Order: sequence, then structure tokens, then C-alpha cells
Amino acid sequence: MRVLFFLLQKEFKQIFRDKALLPMIFLAPIIQLLVMPLAADYEIKNINIAIVDHEHSTYSQKLINKITASGYFVLSDYDNSFNGAFEQIESDKADLILEIPKNFEKDLSREGSQKLFIAVNAINGTKANLGGAYLARIIADFNAEIRLDWRQQSIASNTQIIEIVPSNWYNPLLNYSYFMVPGILATLVTMIAVYMCALNIVKEKEIGTIEQINVTPIKKIYFILGKLIPFWIIGNVVFTVGLFIVAHLIYGIVPLGSVLLLYGYLAVFLVVILGIGLLISTYSETQQQAMSLAFFCMMVFMLMGGLFTPIESMPEWAKIIANLNPVTYFIEVMRMVVLKGSQFADLKKHFLIMFGFALFFNTWAVLNYKKTN
Repeated sequence: MRVLFFLLQKEFKQIFRDKALLPMIFLAPIIQLLVMPLAADYEIKNINIAIVDHEHSTYSQKLINKITASGYFVLSDYDNSFNGAFEQIESDKADLILEIPKNFEKDLSREGSQKLFIAVNAINGTKANLGGAYLARIIADFNAEIRLDWRQQSIASNTQIIEIVPSNWYNPLLNYSYFMVPGILATLVTMIAVYMCALNIVKEKEIGTIEQINVTPIKKIYFILGKLIPFWIIGNVVFTVGLFIVAHLIYGIVPLGSVLLLYGYLAVFLVVILGIGLLISTYSETQQQAMSLAFFCMMVFMLMGGLFTPIESMPEWAKIIANLNPVTYFIEVMRMVVLKGSQFADLKKHFLIMFGFALFFNTWAVLNYKKTN
């Protein structure tokens, strides 16, 4: 144990001596956690819409006002010609076209129905789908308002109406940052642990000090623990700063569940991630190789971990990869504990899976690490 103490002392001195490494460990995650939730917004706003109004009636003006007042659409063009509006799409000044036909109000009042034409620029599929869905919903609401106005007060009073009152659990205000910040924090902790652990060991190879350590009587297990424990502690510090300073003070996020439960899961998760970093270092001879492998792993962790895309919407082959991704479970646990207040009984499966990952990756890394006594 005395040998381990000296190794840890050496590692911390080596880490804090590197002036370029400290901002990367502590400052970069804070800046990323401040900026990324603001950019990763699931809501599509400022959708440019060109409206072709052949009617210029009271109803058409009410519909246009309802669309522009929704907060999702910006009126980029108001024209009498579809060709003119289509030029707006061709020049990327408009995302949708809404064409209101002649006699819109007259036919709607007389026949009880009327058709509107919507053209969507589908180059950006996500924006097209959501923009079209928003517009269809606004038109449906407008239609319901018109039907209600047509009813006589006496008839309307006797009509049975089903009222829907939504109740949003866990995130009542539908604040997207409450959903994104826990997931981004989990990803940033993963990034720091993987990169720092892998690069630290490979750096020893490049400067030649690992050869000196290999010929000493230091046991392999002590050497590996000396490399893993400092970054395990740093991972906890980064997580604490992100959870209690950035998430709480900046975004007002307060975990509904047990903070100790979060740290318990984090402790096991960091063992898994540091094992992956150690495994990368055993296959790398230079820091460039380690960074390339770590970058590949991080891209898989981020894109297949459910941070931006729900796992349920992925194809079956992608779901298999996601289920083999440790970050998937940590992001899920973060959201469950922070937003839902889940308890240990709800996370038993997640703990067992993470223990399995820890045993697998660290055993692989230790067996693959060659040390000569």
C-alpha cells in the first residue's frame, strides 16, 4: 500500500505540473456544459413561411395572425403568386409555403370544408417534419375555433364537450435543458475520463518512463491502480462542479432523487470508463493513436447513447449497439434520478449491468497490459 501511495503522489504531481492539461480537465467541461444545452434545443423555431393569399378575407387574416403569433413561424413573404413564394424556397429564404385559395371564407361557410395547400422544403428533414406538423396543428386549432363560433349559444350550451387537461410529470414546464443537461454532463465526464486516462499512460510510453517502471518490482495491479485512481477522483470532481455549480446555479436543476445514489452509480461507471481508457492505452504506442481510438469510442458513446436520439426510435441493429454502450445506462440513470427521483430499487438492473461492464473491460485491459518484472 505504501508503494501505491507513492505512485498516486507521483501521478497527481505529474497531472498538476502540466499547465495545459488543467484547463482541459476543469475549464473545458464547464464551458461545454454552459454552451451545449443552449444549442441542443429540441424545439424548432424561427421557421420561415411564405404565405400565398388569394382570399384577403377576415378568416385568412385570422389564420395568418394565428400562425405568426405561435412563436414558431416567421413570415418571410406575403404574396399573391405561388411562383413568387416558390422562389423564396429556391433561395432558402422560406421553409414552407401556405397557399390560401380564392373564396376560402365563402366556401368554408357554405360547404363546411375547404382545402389549404402546404409545400414543405424537405432538404432538412427534421425541420420539414416538425414545421409541417406545427403548421397542421395550428390550422386544426383554427378550424376548431371556427366550428365553435358557428354554433348557436343555445346549442353549444347543451353540447357535451370532452375537455383534455394535460399533466406533465417530472418536467412540468417542458424545459428542454432539464432533459439535456444531465445527459451532457454524463457525456462530458466520460470524455474526460477516457481521454485523460488513455493519454496519460501513452505519454509514459513516449517519454520512456514506463520502461523504467516496468523493470521495477512494482506489481502490475499497483501500477494500474496508480493510473486509474487519480482520474477516478478527477471524474468525481468534474461531476460535482457540473452538477452543483453549472446545473444548479445556471439552469436551476435540483436532483429529485438521492445525490448519494448518483455518486454511487458514478463510482462504478468511472471504473468502467477508466478501464476503457486503460484498454485503449494498451493498444496505442503514441498519443496520436490513443486520441484517434478515444475519439472513435466517444463518437459511438455520444451518438448511440440516447443523448440526442431516443433509443426506441433506432433500428434494431443500432439498439443492440446502444445496449452494449455503458454511456447509455449512465445517461438514463442521470435522467431517472435527477428528473424522476428514482430510487435504488428502480436502478438495480443498471447497477448489475455496470458491474458487468467494469469486470469485462478492466479484466481485458489488465490481461492485455504487458509488464516485465
